Amino acid sequence: MSEFDGKAFDPDRPLGGCSCGRHHDQASHDADAATGAEAINREVLQSSVMRALFPRDGERRRFLRAVGASTAWAAISSLVPFGALEAMAQDKGSLEKKDLKVGFIPITCASPLIMADPLGFYQKQGLNVTVVKTAGWALIRDKVLNREYDASHMLAPMPIAMSMGIGSNPMPLNVATIQNVNGQAITLHVKHKDKRDPKQWKGFKFAVPFEYSMHNFLLRYYVAEHGLDPDKDIQIRVVPPPEMVANLRAGNLDGYLGPDPFNQRAVFDEVGFIHILSKEIWDGHPCCSFGVPAQFVRENPNTFAALYRAVLTAAAMARDPKNRPIMAEVLAPANYLNQPKTVLEQVLTGKFADGLGQVRTVPDRADFDPFPWYSMAVWILTQMKRWGYVKGEVKYKDIAEQVYLLTDARKRMAEVGLTAPKESYRRFKVMGREFDPAKPEDYIAGFAMKRT
Repeated sequence: MSEFDGKAFDPDRPLGGCSCGRHHDQASHDADAATGAEAINREVLQSSVMRALFPRDGERRRFLRAVGASTAWAAISSLVPFGALEAMAQDKGSLEKKDLKVGFIPITCASPLIMADPLGFYQKQGLNVTVVKTAGWALIRDKVLNREYDASHMLAPMPIAMSMGIGSNPMPLNVATIQNVNGQAITLHVKHKDKRDPKQWKGFKFAVPFEYSMHNFLLRYYVAEHGLDPDKDIQIRVVPPPEMVANLRAGNLDGYLGPDPFNQRAVFDEVGFIHILSKEIWDGHPCCSFGVPAQFVRENPNTFAALYRAVLTAAAMARDPKNRPIMAEVLAPANYLNQPKTVLEQVLTGKFADGLGQVRTVPDRADFDPFPWYSMAVWILTQMKRWGYVKGEVKYKDIAEQVYLLTDARKRMAEVGLTAPKESYRRFKVMGREFDPAKPEDYIAGFAMKRT
């Protein structure tokens, strides 16, 4: 050994003092490597976002030339919480499984789990997620049961029904988040503009997307409150959401209680009009949820936490009204919702034509509050019992608290800057009738029309 620059000299070590020979010592090398990796990760994420917003190379280059790269990144950073994502990335355990398949139906309800893909939120959590567009809810159910999907966009009642073995073989499922609240409507064929009173609907053929759906339960609730028996006075059939407009146009349906964007698409195509938004039936009702098999949650806790954070990060972005036009841009392409951007903008911004000659402004027509209230699950169970989908004693509280993951929701929401409610149950009103989740049987008994 000899002395060099005040340090013991090792002839077998590069002169720079580190493994690459360009740094004074190995600690400086490691620090620069970490900083470089972080910069590369952010650059990849920013590039993914830019490609999602401007899929065509020419459009992207014109935008960057017009505003400058620094201005472009600043604008994107105001919409996408890069800082929060970087912070969350430091708090990750080793992922048990990185390659995941997540199913979705092409409706606006799925926005958070879809957007997490092109905006890089899954990638930032170390996940390689393939979001798979799926034709209908029965197929979603079957692919989850067959373990072809690790997790999936689901209608809010589906994880409850599947956990109970109603309509399928039993599989314990958990609801990680509510994907969206509101976001539905009753749409009627244009030939029924003179039949705005539901009492005039006897003999009508209606569609809902699935038996175990909020659409089915809200439609039943709505017509029953107007004196119609949903099993005798009207017909309710299951039609996949992407096929609803075509069936309305062909005259196979008089209307549907369906998810957006297909209510607005019927108006856009001039074949239907919006009779009533679902938020006017129950403001803040759940529509879709993010369902995960309970076995997956147990066996892959770190992967589940990463998946949870990614979807919640997208939900936090989706909740901010100023991001809705960009959401429409991201979601419009064929591999996602495959809809005209103007249709999605009308749904997401809440400024829309109703097909009756009016332009309405309802900012929360669709919203993305992710908190899975236990009381939502209890209400769903009351309607399943009311209409005969479940018989006998129902352990409302036990089922709600087994399926809905409120403790996880509070923890993960805090990690992405969302404030979760302190309460787990709350009262609300559906068409003016108050629901007390502590008294579900009294609620059912209060209905004149029921199957129990």
